[in-house]
Amino acid sequence: MRLLSLGLAIVLLASPAQAAPTADPVLHAEALEILKRSIAYRTVVGGDQFVPYAEYLKGVLTAGGYDAAEVTIEPMAGTALLIARYPGTDPKKKPLVISGHMDVVEAKAADWTRDPFTPVVENGYVFGRGAVDNKFDVSMVVAVLAKLRKSGWKPGREVILALSGDEETTMKTTAVLAQRLKHAELVLNSDGGGGGLTEEGKPISFGVQGAEKTYADFHLTVTDPGGHSSRPTPTNAIYRLVKALERLEAYRWPTMHNEITRATAAAMGPNTPGAVGQALTRFATDPTDQAAIDIIRADPAFSPGLHTTCVATMLEAGHAPNALPQKAQATVNCRIFPGVSSQSVQATLDEIVGDRSVTVTRLEDGSIDSPPSPLRPDVMKAVTKAVHARFPGLPIVPSQAAGATDSMYFRAAGVPSYGVSGLFMKDSDEFSHGLNERAPVSAIDGDLAHWDSILRDLAK
Repeated sequence: MRLLSLGLAIVLLASPAQAAPTADPVLHAEALEILKRSIAYRTVVGGDQFVPYAEYLKGVLTAGGYDAAEVTIEPMAGTALLIARYPGTDPKKKPLVISGHMDVVEAKAADWTRDPFTPVVENGYVFGRGAVDNKFDVSMVVAVLAKLRKSGWKPGREVILALSGDEETTMKTTAVLAQRLKHAELVLNSDGGGGGLTEEGKPISFGVQGAEKTYADFHLTVTDPGGHSSRPTPTNAIYRLVKALERLEAYRWPTMHNEITRATAAAMGPNTPGAVGQALTRFATDPTDQAAIDIIRADPAFSPGLHTTCVATMLEAGHAPNALPQKAQATVNCRIFPGVSSQSVQATLDEIVGDRSVTVTRLEDGSIDSPPSPLRPDVMKAVTKAVHARFPGLPIVPSQAAGATDSMYFRAAGVPSYGVSGLFMKDSDEFSHGLNERAPVSAIDGDLAHWDSILRDLAK
């Protein structure tokens, strides 16, 4: 799930001129071909293309100089994972992991203008499911790793490419990868962070994703004997559920902060107009400033970054129009502030509901609790260098995502993880998970240079 942090696309910062990366036409063509071939593999839940896709990527890496034994593919319950090891020269150094995912969200050909799994290059874009999320950066990383290996470059620390196969669903392969690689120094996630462009193509800012909210789904369920609709009872399951949801709607989740949200507020405050910008600046300095908090929380664009959110998303009730409901159930989706346990949120939901006849249960959603990652100076320095080689002086903004990525499992395993996708995009080009997903061909050279620079700096 590629998700630019809220604010990067709506706060217009200074727009430096782009310093065009030194383009390698051969590498560009190879990367574009990898992306097109990647899109053609229908790696959706329940599909059978995961192992063939992983085998294709393995072929690209071995053609670049990887030994076949250094690239392992493991099928897992309808999907697969891939681990490619680039040996380092210093065994005392912990490995650097590059994370990404091979799976994509399902797409129905009848709904698309073009077949979602037949890559098409048209009007400067590559169209197809996964063109952005996450096969764009996966393709760029694979192309760069193959190029570096072919060139004879030797990293100081081992570089491990870890590709999951169910990031969009249960994340079971992610859990395996995180446990197996929990000895790593850090993770660079190709499926997070990235840059924003104005509709005129000018850069806005670059986000380094150092935290993300925990995803959690809950069911609020009420059961009742029911009966004939002509004889209403005071225990109507629908009415009891509605009252519980009204209490949930009215609840104000506590305001919270961490190093990343404060840094984000500090970076965005001076460039956000009006009272909200002033409040962000004050919050960055004093996160207990209640007046600033009230202003920020009144703005729907910025408010979710300061607290947990829980909202009703689905309802199901009754079994016949002329019968009292025997069951009423709501699905509540929560995005939990990093560092807050999902168990405590479930307990809070119980308190909010305030009715023992309403049961609150956690659903199997493939998510676990994870803390924020520290803003490591070496990571920030390497990212800043890579981004400024393309856009001198562009603001580098730490970010906390509302969506979930593979970083969640690595952070929970104690490995700091950072979303550092090198892809810059306009809001109008963002169709991840939606119809007619596309990626700009013009972004390829910059993304290749981005990964090359970061790897050379952080894998020394």
